[in-house]
Amino acid sequence: MIANLIKAARAKRWTNVFIANLRIFVGFAFVPAGLKKVIYQPFTDPQNTGLFHEFLHAFYATGPFYQFVGIMQLTVAVLLCSQRFATLGAMLALPLHTAIMVFCWSTAVYPTAVVATLLFCATVLLLLWDYQKWLAVFARDDQDTQVDVAKLAPVIDLALWRVCGLGILGMYFAVCAAAGGIYRPRGMEPSQPGFYVFPAMMLLPIVTFIIDQRRYKARQ
Repeated sequence: MIANLIKAARAKRWTNVFIANLRIFVGFAFVPAGLKKVIYQPFTDPQNTGLFHEFLHAFYATGPFYQFVGIMQLTVAVLLCSQRFATLGAMLALPLHTAIMVFCWSTAVYPTAVVATLLFCATVLLLLWDYQKWLAVFARDDQDTQVDVAKLAPVIDLALWRVCGLGILGMYFAVCAAAGGIYRPRGMEPSQPGFYVFPAMMLLPIVTFIIDQRRYKARQ
């Protein structure tokens, strides 16, 4: 039943466009937090107290482990935004989002927990989308586990969406480099490069969709 629903969804353009954008969204969600860990900046202010913040203080104190988690988050972001390796990215993202979700609910930071749960559900959806690729993990040794590539053929230009996803990551990294740290929008800041780059980042998927749609119609 589920397999038939996924097969039917994969044949439609709008669902493929949605999944391509969802990969970019889930991947980009890791970038600010991952980059903060890699350059070894604390995730929360030292004066904050409470179970949630105390855990993050201890997490930051681990040093190399703190940075390793950041490296994994950035790796997942690149894999998901690449489209080509998005299945691997979703598989790596699942344990990360699961841990974050359980941690947030356990420490009663409910708004963050809701966001973490939505990202967890989005990751599960990405894994279901590519179920034919990883279903072989649960197969017996005497079963044929070859993936039918023909059934997985995309109906959108994944190379174009790859440029979109990696372009968004590249623009954000450039903004961070120009700002000298992790950039987060904080209202109207015309003096900040991100004030101009962030709208372009949000427009890039729209431009990509328009180009992809024109190419699709040209092939018909």
